[in-house]
Amino acid sequence: MHADTHAAELADRYVALWNLPDAGARRDAIASLWVPQGEHYVRTLQAKGYEALEQRVASSHEKNVRGNGFRFIATGDAQLLRDTVMFRWQMVPAAGGPVAALGLEFLLLAEDGRIAIDYQFILPTPAA
Repeated sequence: MHADTHAAELADRYVALWNLPDAGARRDAIASLWVPQGEHYVRTLQAKGYEALEQRVASSHEKNVRGNGFRFIATGDAQLLRDTVMFRWQMVPAAGGPVAALGLEFLLLAEDGRIAIDYQFILPTPAA
């Protein structure tokens, strides 16, 4: 598979996870995306291992998707360089409207292609 195709597919699967309403589907997606001791870091939050990752994604989903009607989308700029993938995402109103949040993911991949370490940066949101 071409490197950028692999990166784009990983970015799409990653972003789709945060929109999933079903806890079982989220659990399966996490296991397919991360290694068992996978790590996720954002601002002051960190999660390590499937249980902590499930709690992190569930908390975000509850607040942003179910609670506030947003959805997450990949921006289509994923790039693979050696064992890292970088891409940006947006949090947008599901009903349409301006971007509410922007993020940058920097993923360090394990040998099997799953995420070992996920660094999530929240970027400044442009003025509407």
